[in-house]
Amino acid sequence: MPVPKQHNISSSNTTHVTGIEVPLRVGLEAHVQAQLSDVLAFYRTELAKRGWEEKPDGAVVAADHVQLAFASPKGPATLKLGRAKDETTVSLVQRNTEAAAKANFLPIAGQARLIFGYLAPDVASLVINDQTIKIAGGENHPQTLDLPPGTYSYALLVSGYRVRTDTITVAAGEAWSLTLDGDKKPDQIY
Repeated sequence: MPVPKQHNISSSNTTHVTGIEVPLRVGLEAHVQAQLSDVLAFYRTELAKRGWEEKPDGAVVAADHVQLAFASPKGPATLKLGRAKDETTVSLVQRNTEAAAKANFLPIAGQARLIFGYLAPDVASLVINDQTIKIAGGENHPQTLDLPPGTYSYALLVSGYRVRTDTITVAAGEAWSLTLDGDKKPDQIY
């Protein structure tokens, strides 16, 4: 993932799935000592060189923030820029459609997918969107649930006891992982 030379902080992250060599999702976070307009020009040039096509739908270009969608050779991508403390903040994410399809993580068109499983011997349940879904115990048996885009309250229960209550906001085409491990928040994996 490209990052301007003037950056003073950058980090990358990837989402991998067992059995699939390429990541489902690659992300870059950076802080750049440059004006937002200069960073935007950098990314438009660099991403075009890599075969990324900017999509006009939903594009936001303002003086203090930018959000652009791209079609990249591997799948959908998003660039978000903002201003904080005389720096431009960068969030760049590319999702790999082929890898997500191999992992069975692609949601139904127009929906988002939740993926969840449980490793302890007890039976667990996910309560979301007026549904209670039993999660098999003993081994990791990933289960999925496709939902329309939106914000949902959910509860995770183990042996009938509530272990976590939270909300999750999902958008069409996304996949999120819910785990029963401690207070771990949902992870966007695609």
